Amino acid sequence: MNFLKYLSLAIVFSLQVLSPAKAQEKYTPLALSNPDSWTMIMLPDPQSYVKFGRNQGIFELMTGWIEDNLDRLNIEMVLCTGDLVEQNELLVPDNVNGNEPSRSQWIAVSRAFERLDNKVPYILAAGNHDFGYKSVENRSSNYNEYFPAHRNLSNVKILKEAGKNKEGKPTLQNAAFEFISPHNRKFLFMNLEFAPRDTVIYWAQNVVKKETYKDHTVAVLTHSYLNSKNQHIEKENYPITDGNYGKAIWEKLVQPSKNVQMVFSGHIGGADNFKEHVGFRTDKNTGGKKVNQVTFNAQAMGGGWHGNGGDGWLRILEFLPDGKTVKVRTFSPFFAISPSTKHLAWNKEAYNEFTFVLD
Repeated sequence: MNFLKYLSLAIVFSLQVLSPAKAQEKYTPLALSNPDSWTMIMLPDPQSYVKFGRNQGIFELMTGWIEDNLDRLNIEMVLCTGDLVEQNELLVPDNVNGNEPSRSQWIAVSRAFERLDNKVPYILAAGNHDFGYKSVENRSSNYNEYFPAHRNLSNVKILKEAGKNKEGKPTLQNAAFEFISPHNRKFLFMNLEFAPRDTVIYWAQNVVKKETYKDHTVAVLTHSYLNSKNQHIEKENYPITDGNYGKAIWEKLVQPSKNVQMVFSGHIGGADNFKEHVGFRTDKNTGGKKVNQVTFNAQAMGGGWHGNGGDGWLRILEFLPDGKTVKVRTFSPFFAISPSTKHLAWNKEAYNEFTFVLD
């Protein structure tokens, strides 16, 4: 009887301990599906990483991973969906929704992007938390202090248009960057502030209509656009009165265009529920071209709104040599760095791993 008892315990132990080891063997090494592809990285809202001192290193690990893989993945562009900080002008943290004052948060997110300065272009959306005191009580922001136009020479080389902020100053909060891909496709990446004002929408309309960009594939980056039901956000309860949310951006800028073919955003989430952080839909613009609209965030993964900031999740968008196919994968350098957790590094749910096609 004792022998059978110990045998049973040994079997249970093997199932519990050895199964994870087998799962680790299924880890897929990082690689392009085609060596001639180029890659764009999409970083989610950093706010939950920088609001706690303990989490800031995770976001630095993510940008450090990008730096390490610039050549391996042929990374040509980095987008960040905004809410770079949790509070724009907080002097005394409450130690519940963060233990870092705003200046420390801005310094932390700035430090993380230093790894990419002068190495690759990065375009950072300005989210609602990047304005006002806690969350867009007004349009004042420290964005331009920490991310001025001259900071990253890789951005300077491709900056073509600059819109004005609320104070009437041209900044990267509203800007357009021209990028010619290794496959010779012309892109125009357009960054728009959170819930862009009518004057910003008007500026963007005029930019995309320019003869110079008529043959460009325009990609719009803005913070808030789709919800997790893949619907255009119609309204949000923020104090500002001069903002355009997802549906208005679609109706006033994206749909009437002939060359906007991609929209990227973040903003949304649900505690430890990945599906609540993402959205995707395809519609057609006035020119009859497909508009692939991608929303990605992760800030409440890894323990909810006050957890580790998002488990290190980011998106890898691989642009294939055919010039039109884009493979989307969701990966965590945070999990991948350790042999004991690397089997968790890929999220292969259908909403996190898919393909879309450009016209």
